[in-house]
Amino acid sequence: MTEQLQRARAGSHALRQLVEELAERLQRSVVLDDPLVRLIHASRHFDDADPVRIRSLLQGLADSEAIRYVLDQGVAQWAKPGYIEGRDDLGLLPRYCVPLRERGRLLGLLMVVSTGKDLTAHETAAIAQSAQAIAAQMYAEHMADHAEGGGVPDLPWALLDASPTARRVAQQQILDTGVLPDARHAVVSVVQVIRSHEPPGQIETALRAALERFCRTRSAHGAVAFTTDRAVLLQLSEQSPTPQELKEQSRRIIEALDTFLDSTAAPVLGIGGCQTGVADAWVSYEQALVAARAARRMPHFERVGEWEELREFAVLLQLPDHALNASLLPKPLRALLSAAGGQGPRLEETLRSFLEHAGSVPKTAEALQIHRTSLYYRLRQIQEITALDLDSGADRLVLHLGLRIRDLLQLDGSTTTV
Repeated sequence: MTEQLQRARAGSHALRQLVEELAERLQRSVVLDDPLVRLIHASRHFDDADPVRIRSLLQGLADSEAIRYVLDQGVAQWAKPGYIEGRDDLGLLPRYCVPLRERGRLLGLLMVVSTGKDLTAHETAAIAQSAQAIAAQMYAEHMADHAEGGGVPDLPWALLDASPTARRVAQQQILDTGVLPDARHAVVSVVQVIRSHEPPGQIETALRAALERFCRTRSAHGAVAFTTDRAVLLQLSEQSPTPQELKEQSRRIIEALDTFLDSTAAPVLGIGGCQTGVADAWVSYEQALVAARAARRMPHFERVGEWEELREFAVLLQLPDHALNASLLPKPLRALLSAAGGQGPRLEETLRSFLEHAGSVPKTAEALQIHRTSLYYRLRQIQEITALDLDSGADRLVLHLGLRIRDLLQLDGSTTTV
């Protein structure tokens, strides 16, 4: 995977100077990365450049494979500096890595190329001294940015609240401050991750990195909001985004998270329907939550659920998890599935085709490639077993809904024992 990820913010002059001073002192190449191994600043070469370093300098960031390899070493959780082994297949030389922390917050990673892993005690002491100064500078700049409200605006959770009053206040706040325009179209995407083995703060850092690039595009302005395991992206635009654009955006977000987080995070994304302006953003948010749940439960969505594609599943997926189980299958359908003589699967197929073809006997017989006489016989069997009338719209709805529940449970891997 070589997806081009969002670059880290360039380092300040003060940070660049600290990195260059350390490199000159060591006569070794030094790199300052953010917590996601995205390049902040790289010193000049000292004849120890490897392909990963060269690509980072040319592209502004390492390949996703190299980033994932470094993160897989657990560097974000290291309590002290250590060596990262080289990887010939990635073009990566060994590096001495120092996690940069200030007040418990991981701010970045200081890397010193060390081909033979031969740093002396004097050199590691110099690195430790510089690391303290670099971490302090990064923390000061982080706090200054936070105080100034720089960067991508955070979305007020109240804008998505169930309370109309809270939403109106948040909407007015956004419009008064000019943080976001009240454009014609609003779409909300929700990203959910499982609480993985990542250290505190790493998940939010990864979510921010994956989403922030989409807060300001050629056609949309946006804002983000985060919890410990969820991110929300609101995008406002004058032109309604196409399904293709939203799918491509979602794919890029998922690929970025696959790079920044370990496999236990299992990120999924839900896309809400396009609504009218900021005032109705909460509707798209509620829809995106359902779509994200679909992405989690239904593998064929490939981790991206779209509200507009859920159809009848959009209703079923709003049932709580504890209720969404085989007990919801209607009793008549249970009877059909457990029909004597092993007839259940054949009759289920017949019923499904009959309902999908709106009760049309000619179309159903053609789809099943059977004679109409055989189809009528099967339909009579279904009516006898279920005690329902297939000419009744209400009875057909019971059976059709039951089949959809069965589909959902099978896709989720849940038991459908009857």
